[in-house]
Amino acid sequence: MPDPADFDLERFLPYLLNQAAEATSRSFQASYKAAYGLTRTQWRVLANLGKFGAMTARDICTVTHTEKTKVSRAVAALEAEGLLLRSVSPTDRRAEILSLTGRGAEVFSDLGKRALAYDSALRSELGMDLARQLDGLLRRLIGQPDTSYSNDE
Repeated sequence: MPDPADFDLERFLPYLLNQAAEATSRSFQASYKAAYGLTRTQWRVLANLGKFGAMTARDICTVTHTEKTKVSRAVAALEAEGLLLRSVSPTDRRAEILSLTGRGAEVFSDLGKRALAYDSALRSELGMDLARQLDGLLRRLIGQPDTSYSNDE
């Protein structure tokens, strides 16, 4: 059995993955916070509605791995800013369907362009080969197919 004294948190892969995710997320957060005053959770709600269309808060919690209370606060703030609408689900009157307003779609479009630029800069910093490898490894860890090698190269 390994000696617990040999454990080094800074070499623990889950810790390193978390640190990398936090550093890159915080770095991109500066862009959407400066432009629109959004929090990380508000950005995640907006991004998912922009990408997938109408969803429930529960769906967003599942997709983003975010606590229900944080998503609820984000939804309320985005609604107050006129970026999303709530409507009662036709199939479950207890659930609300969330969707972007026209203004919300414009904000999503702008932030999508900023996200693409951020992603491109990050990939350039890593170098294309390393970025492709990292993309494939991360997808493997989360159980998604590796799409880093496309036919349009």
